[in-house]
Amino acid sequence: MQNEWLVNYLTIDVEEHFQVAAFEDVISADDWHNQQSRVANNTSSILGLLDKHNVKGTFFIVGWVAEKHPELVRAIQKAGHEIGCHSYSHRKVYDLSPEQFREDTQKAKYILEDITGEPVNGYRAPSYSITPKSLWALDILEELGFTYDSSIFPIYHDNYGIPNAPRFRYEHAKQKLIEYPISTALIFGRKIPVSGGGYFRLFPYWFTRMGLQSINEKERQPFMFYLHPWEVDPGQPRFKNASLLSKFRHYNNLNKTVDRLEHLLHDFSFGPINSD
Repeated sequence: MQNEWLVNYLTIDVEEHFQVAAFEDVISADDWHNQQSRVANNTSSILGLLDKHNVKGTFFIVGWVAEKHPELVRAIQKAGHEIGCHSYSHRKVYDLSPEQFREDTQKAKYILEDITGEPVNGYRAPSYSITPKSLWALDILEELGFTYDSSIFPIYHDNYGIPNAPRFRYEHAKQKLIEYPISTALIFGRKIPVSGGGYFRLFPYWFTRMGLQSINEKERQPFMFYLHPWEVDPGQPRFKNASLLSKFRHYNNLNKTVDRLEHLLHDFSFGPINSD
């Protein structure tokens, strides 16, 4: 059933379950060290699935995680996957000043390159937080030596999105950066996010597959798919004092992710961004 001539982008955003934006109001970064780390085991589970299906991808890794688990970064690299940068402290870009963003990103890039011994060319913002109010970040990414970004989601959302951004790979007009936007499918003329994460857990798999197939077959374009290691971990600790919306977004259908990911890896062809 795979569309062999069209290789899609598989990306994994490597972060701890307690680092997500949904919980930033209930747990501070100062308390991260006291939380149960589950990222190494969860990422290893994903690596096993990808190896089973002979799939390579791009792993955007939080610098804080890489610093604590350098062996995990090396395992990802050894398995043949591309290493990308997912910030150091997983703070939304528009919550930082340009100086703070530069310092955070440069620190993460240095840590990852020191571990791997290779240049890190790709960046993805936490919570897709390069929006109209933080486009200045693209200049800094170019200054720091990144060649591509994958942070822009061309939809309306309460936390992210540039609705009028192009839906497929493009070059930014003011920078030499290539942008790989997060994918949306056109269903009845509306852009629907079917590209992973919470949407992958919210929508039934048949709906996700239909949307992704339409991108490949009707629009003749590869799609960008993303997932987090904590999404394959239904046994993770629960933050009971988070808001109902945050808990729904984070915990909904965690027990279904692995099965759906198995189907996805069977139904579509994938590769890392750097194979483009």
